Parts: sequence; C-alpha cells; structure tokens
Amino acid sequence: MPGNKDEQVLSFATRDNRILLTFDRDYGELIYRQGKPAPLGVVHLRFVPADPNQPADVVLGLNQVEGLRLEGRYTVVDPPRIRQRPLP
Repeated sequence: MPGNKDEQVLSFATRDNRILLTFDRDYGELIYRQGKPAPLGVVHLRFVPADPNQPADVVLGLNQVEGLRLEGRYTVVDPPRIRQRPLP
C-alpha cells in the first residue's frame, strides 16, 4: 500500500487478519507505544536489500527456520539474526 499512512496500513492488516511485511520500524512504535491494535503478525525487514529478490528470498526462508512462528509475534529480520517478541 505505497503512499498510505502507516496507521491506514496497520488498520487494514489488522482488520483483514494479515501478517504485515515492512521495512518501516514505525509499526513497533504504533503497536507498543501508542497501543494501536496489532495485526496477525509483523515482519520487519531491517536491512537494505542487495538486489530486488532478496526480500522475497528472506521471507520465504523464514519457513525453513525450525520453531519460528510469525503469528502473534513482532519479528525483526536483520540477516543473519532473527528476533521476536510477542504482540500485545
């Protein structure tokens, strides 16, 4: 949803029970500090892609990480690290 405000994107993802994929760290601020409702999950890609395919490759690779659960979690991907915390 390029061009839409973060609050609109977050609201859409929450309403439609989606996992939000983003390069924008403002969603953590909206969810944890401002108390906005959280979507099914958030995946914050915290890197500058080396090529246009890298974000998709990284997201698809998350399926291969044993025990990783995206639902109900705020996931920060900063290759090679993955950090998670529960969504409120």
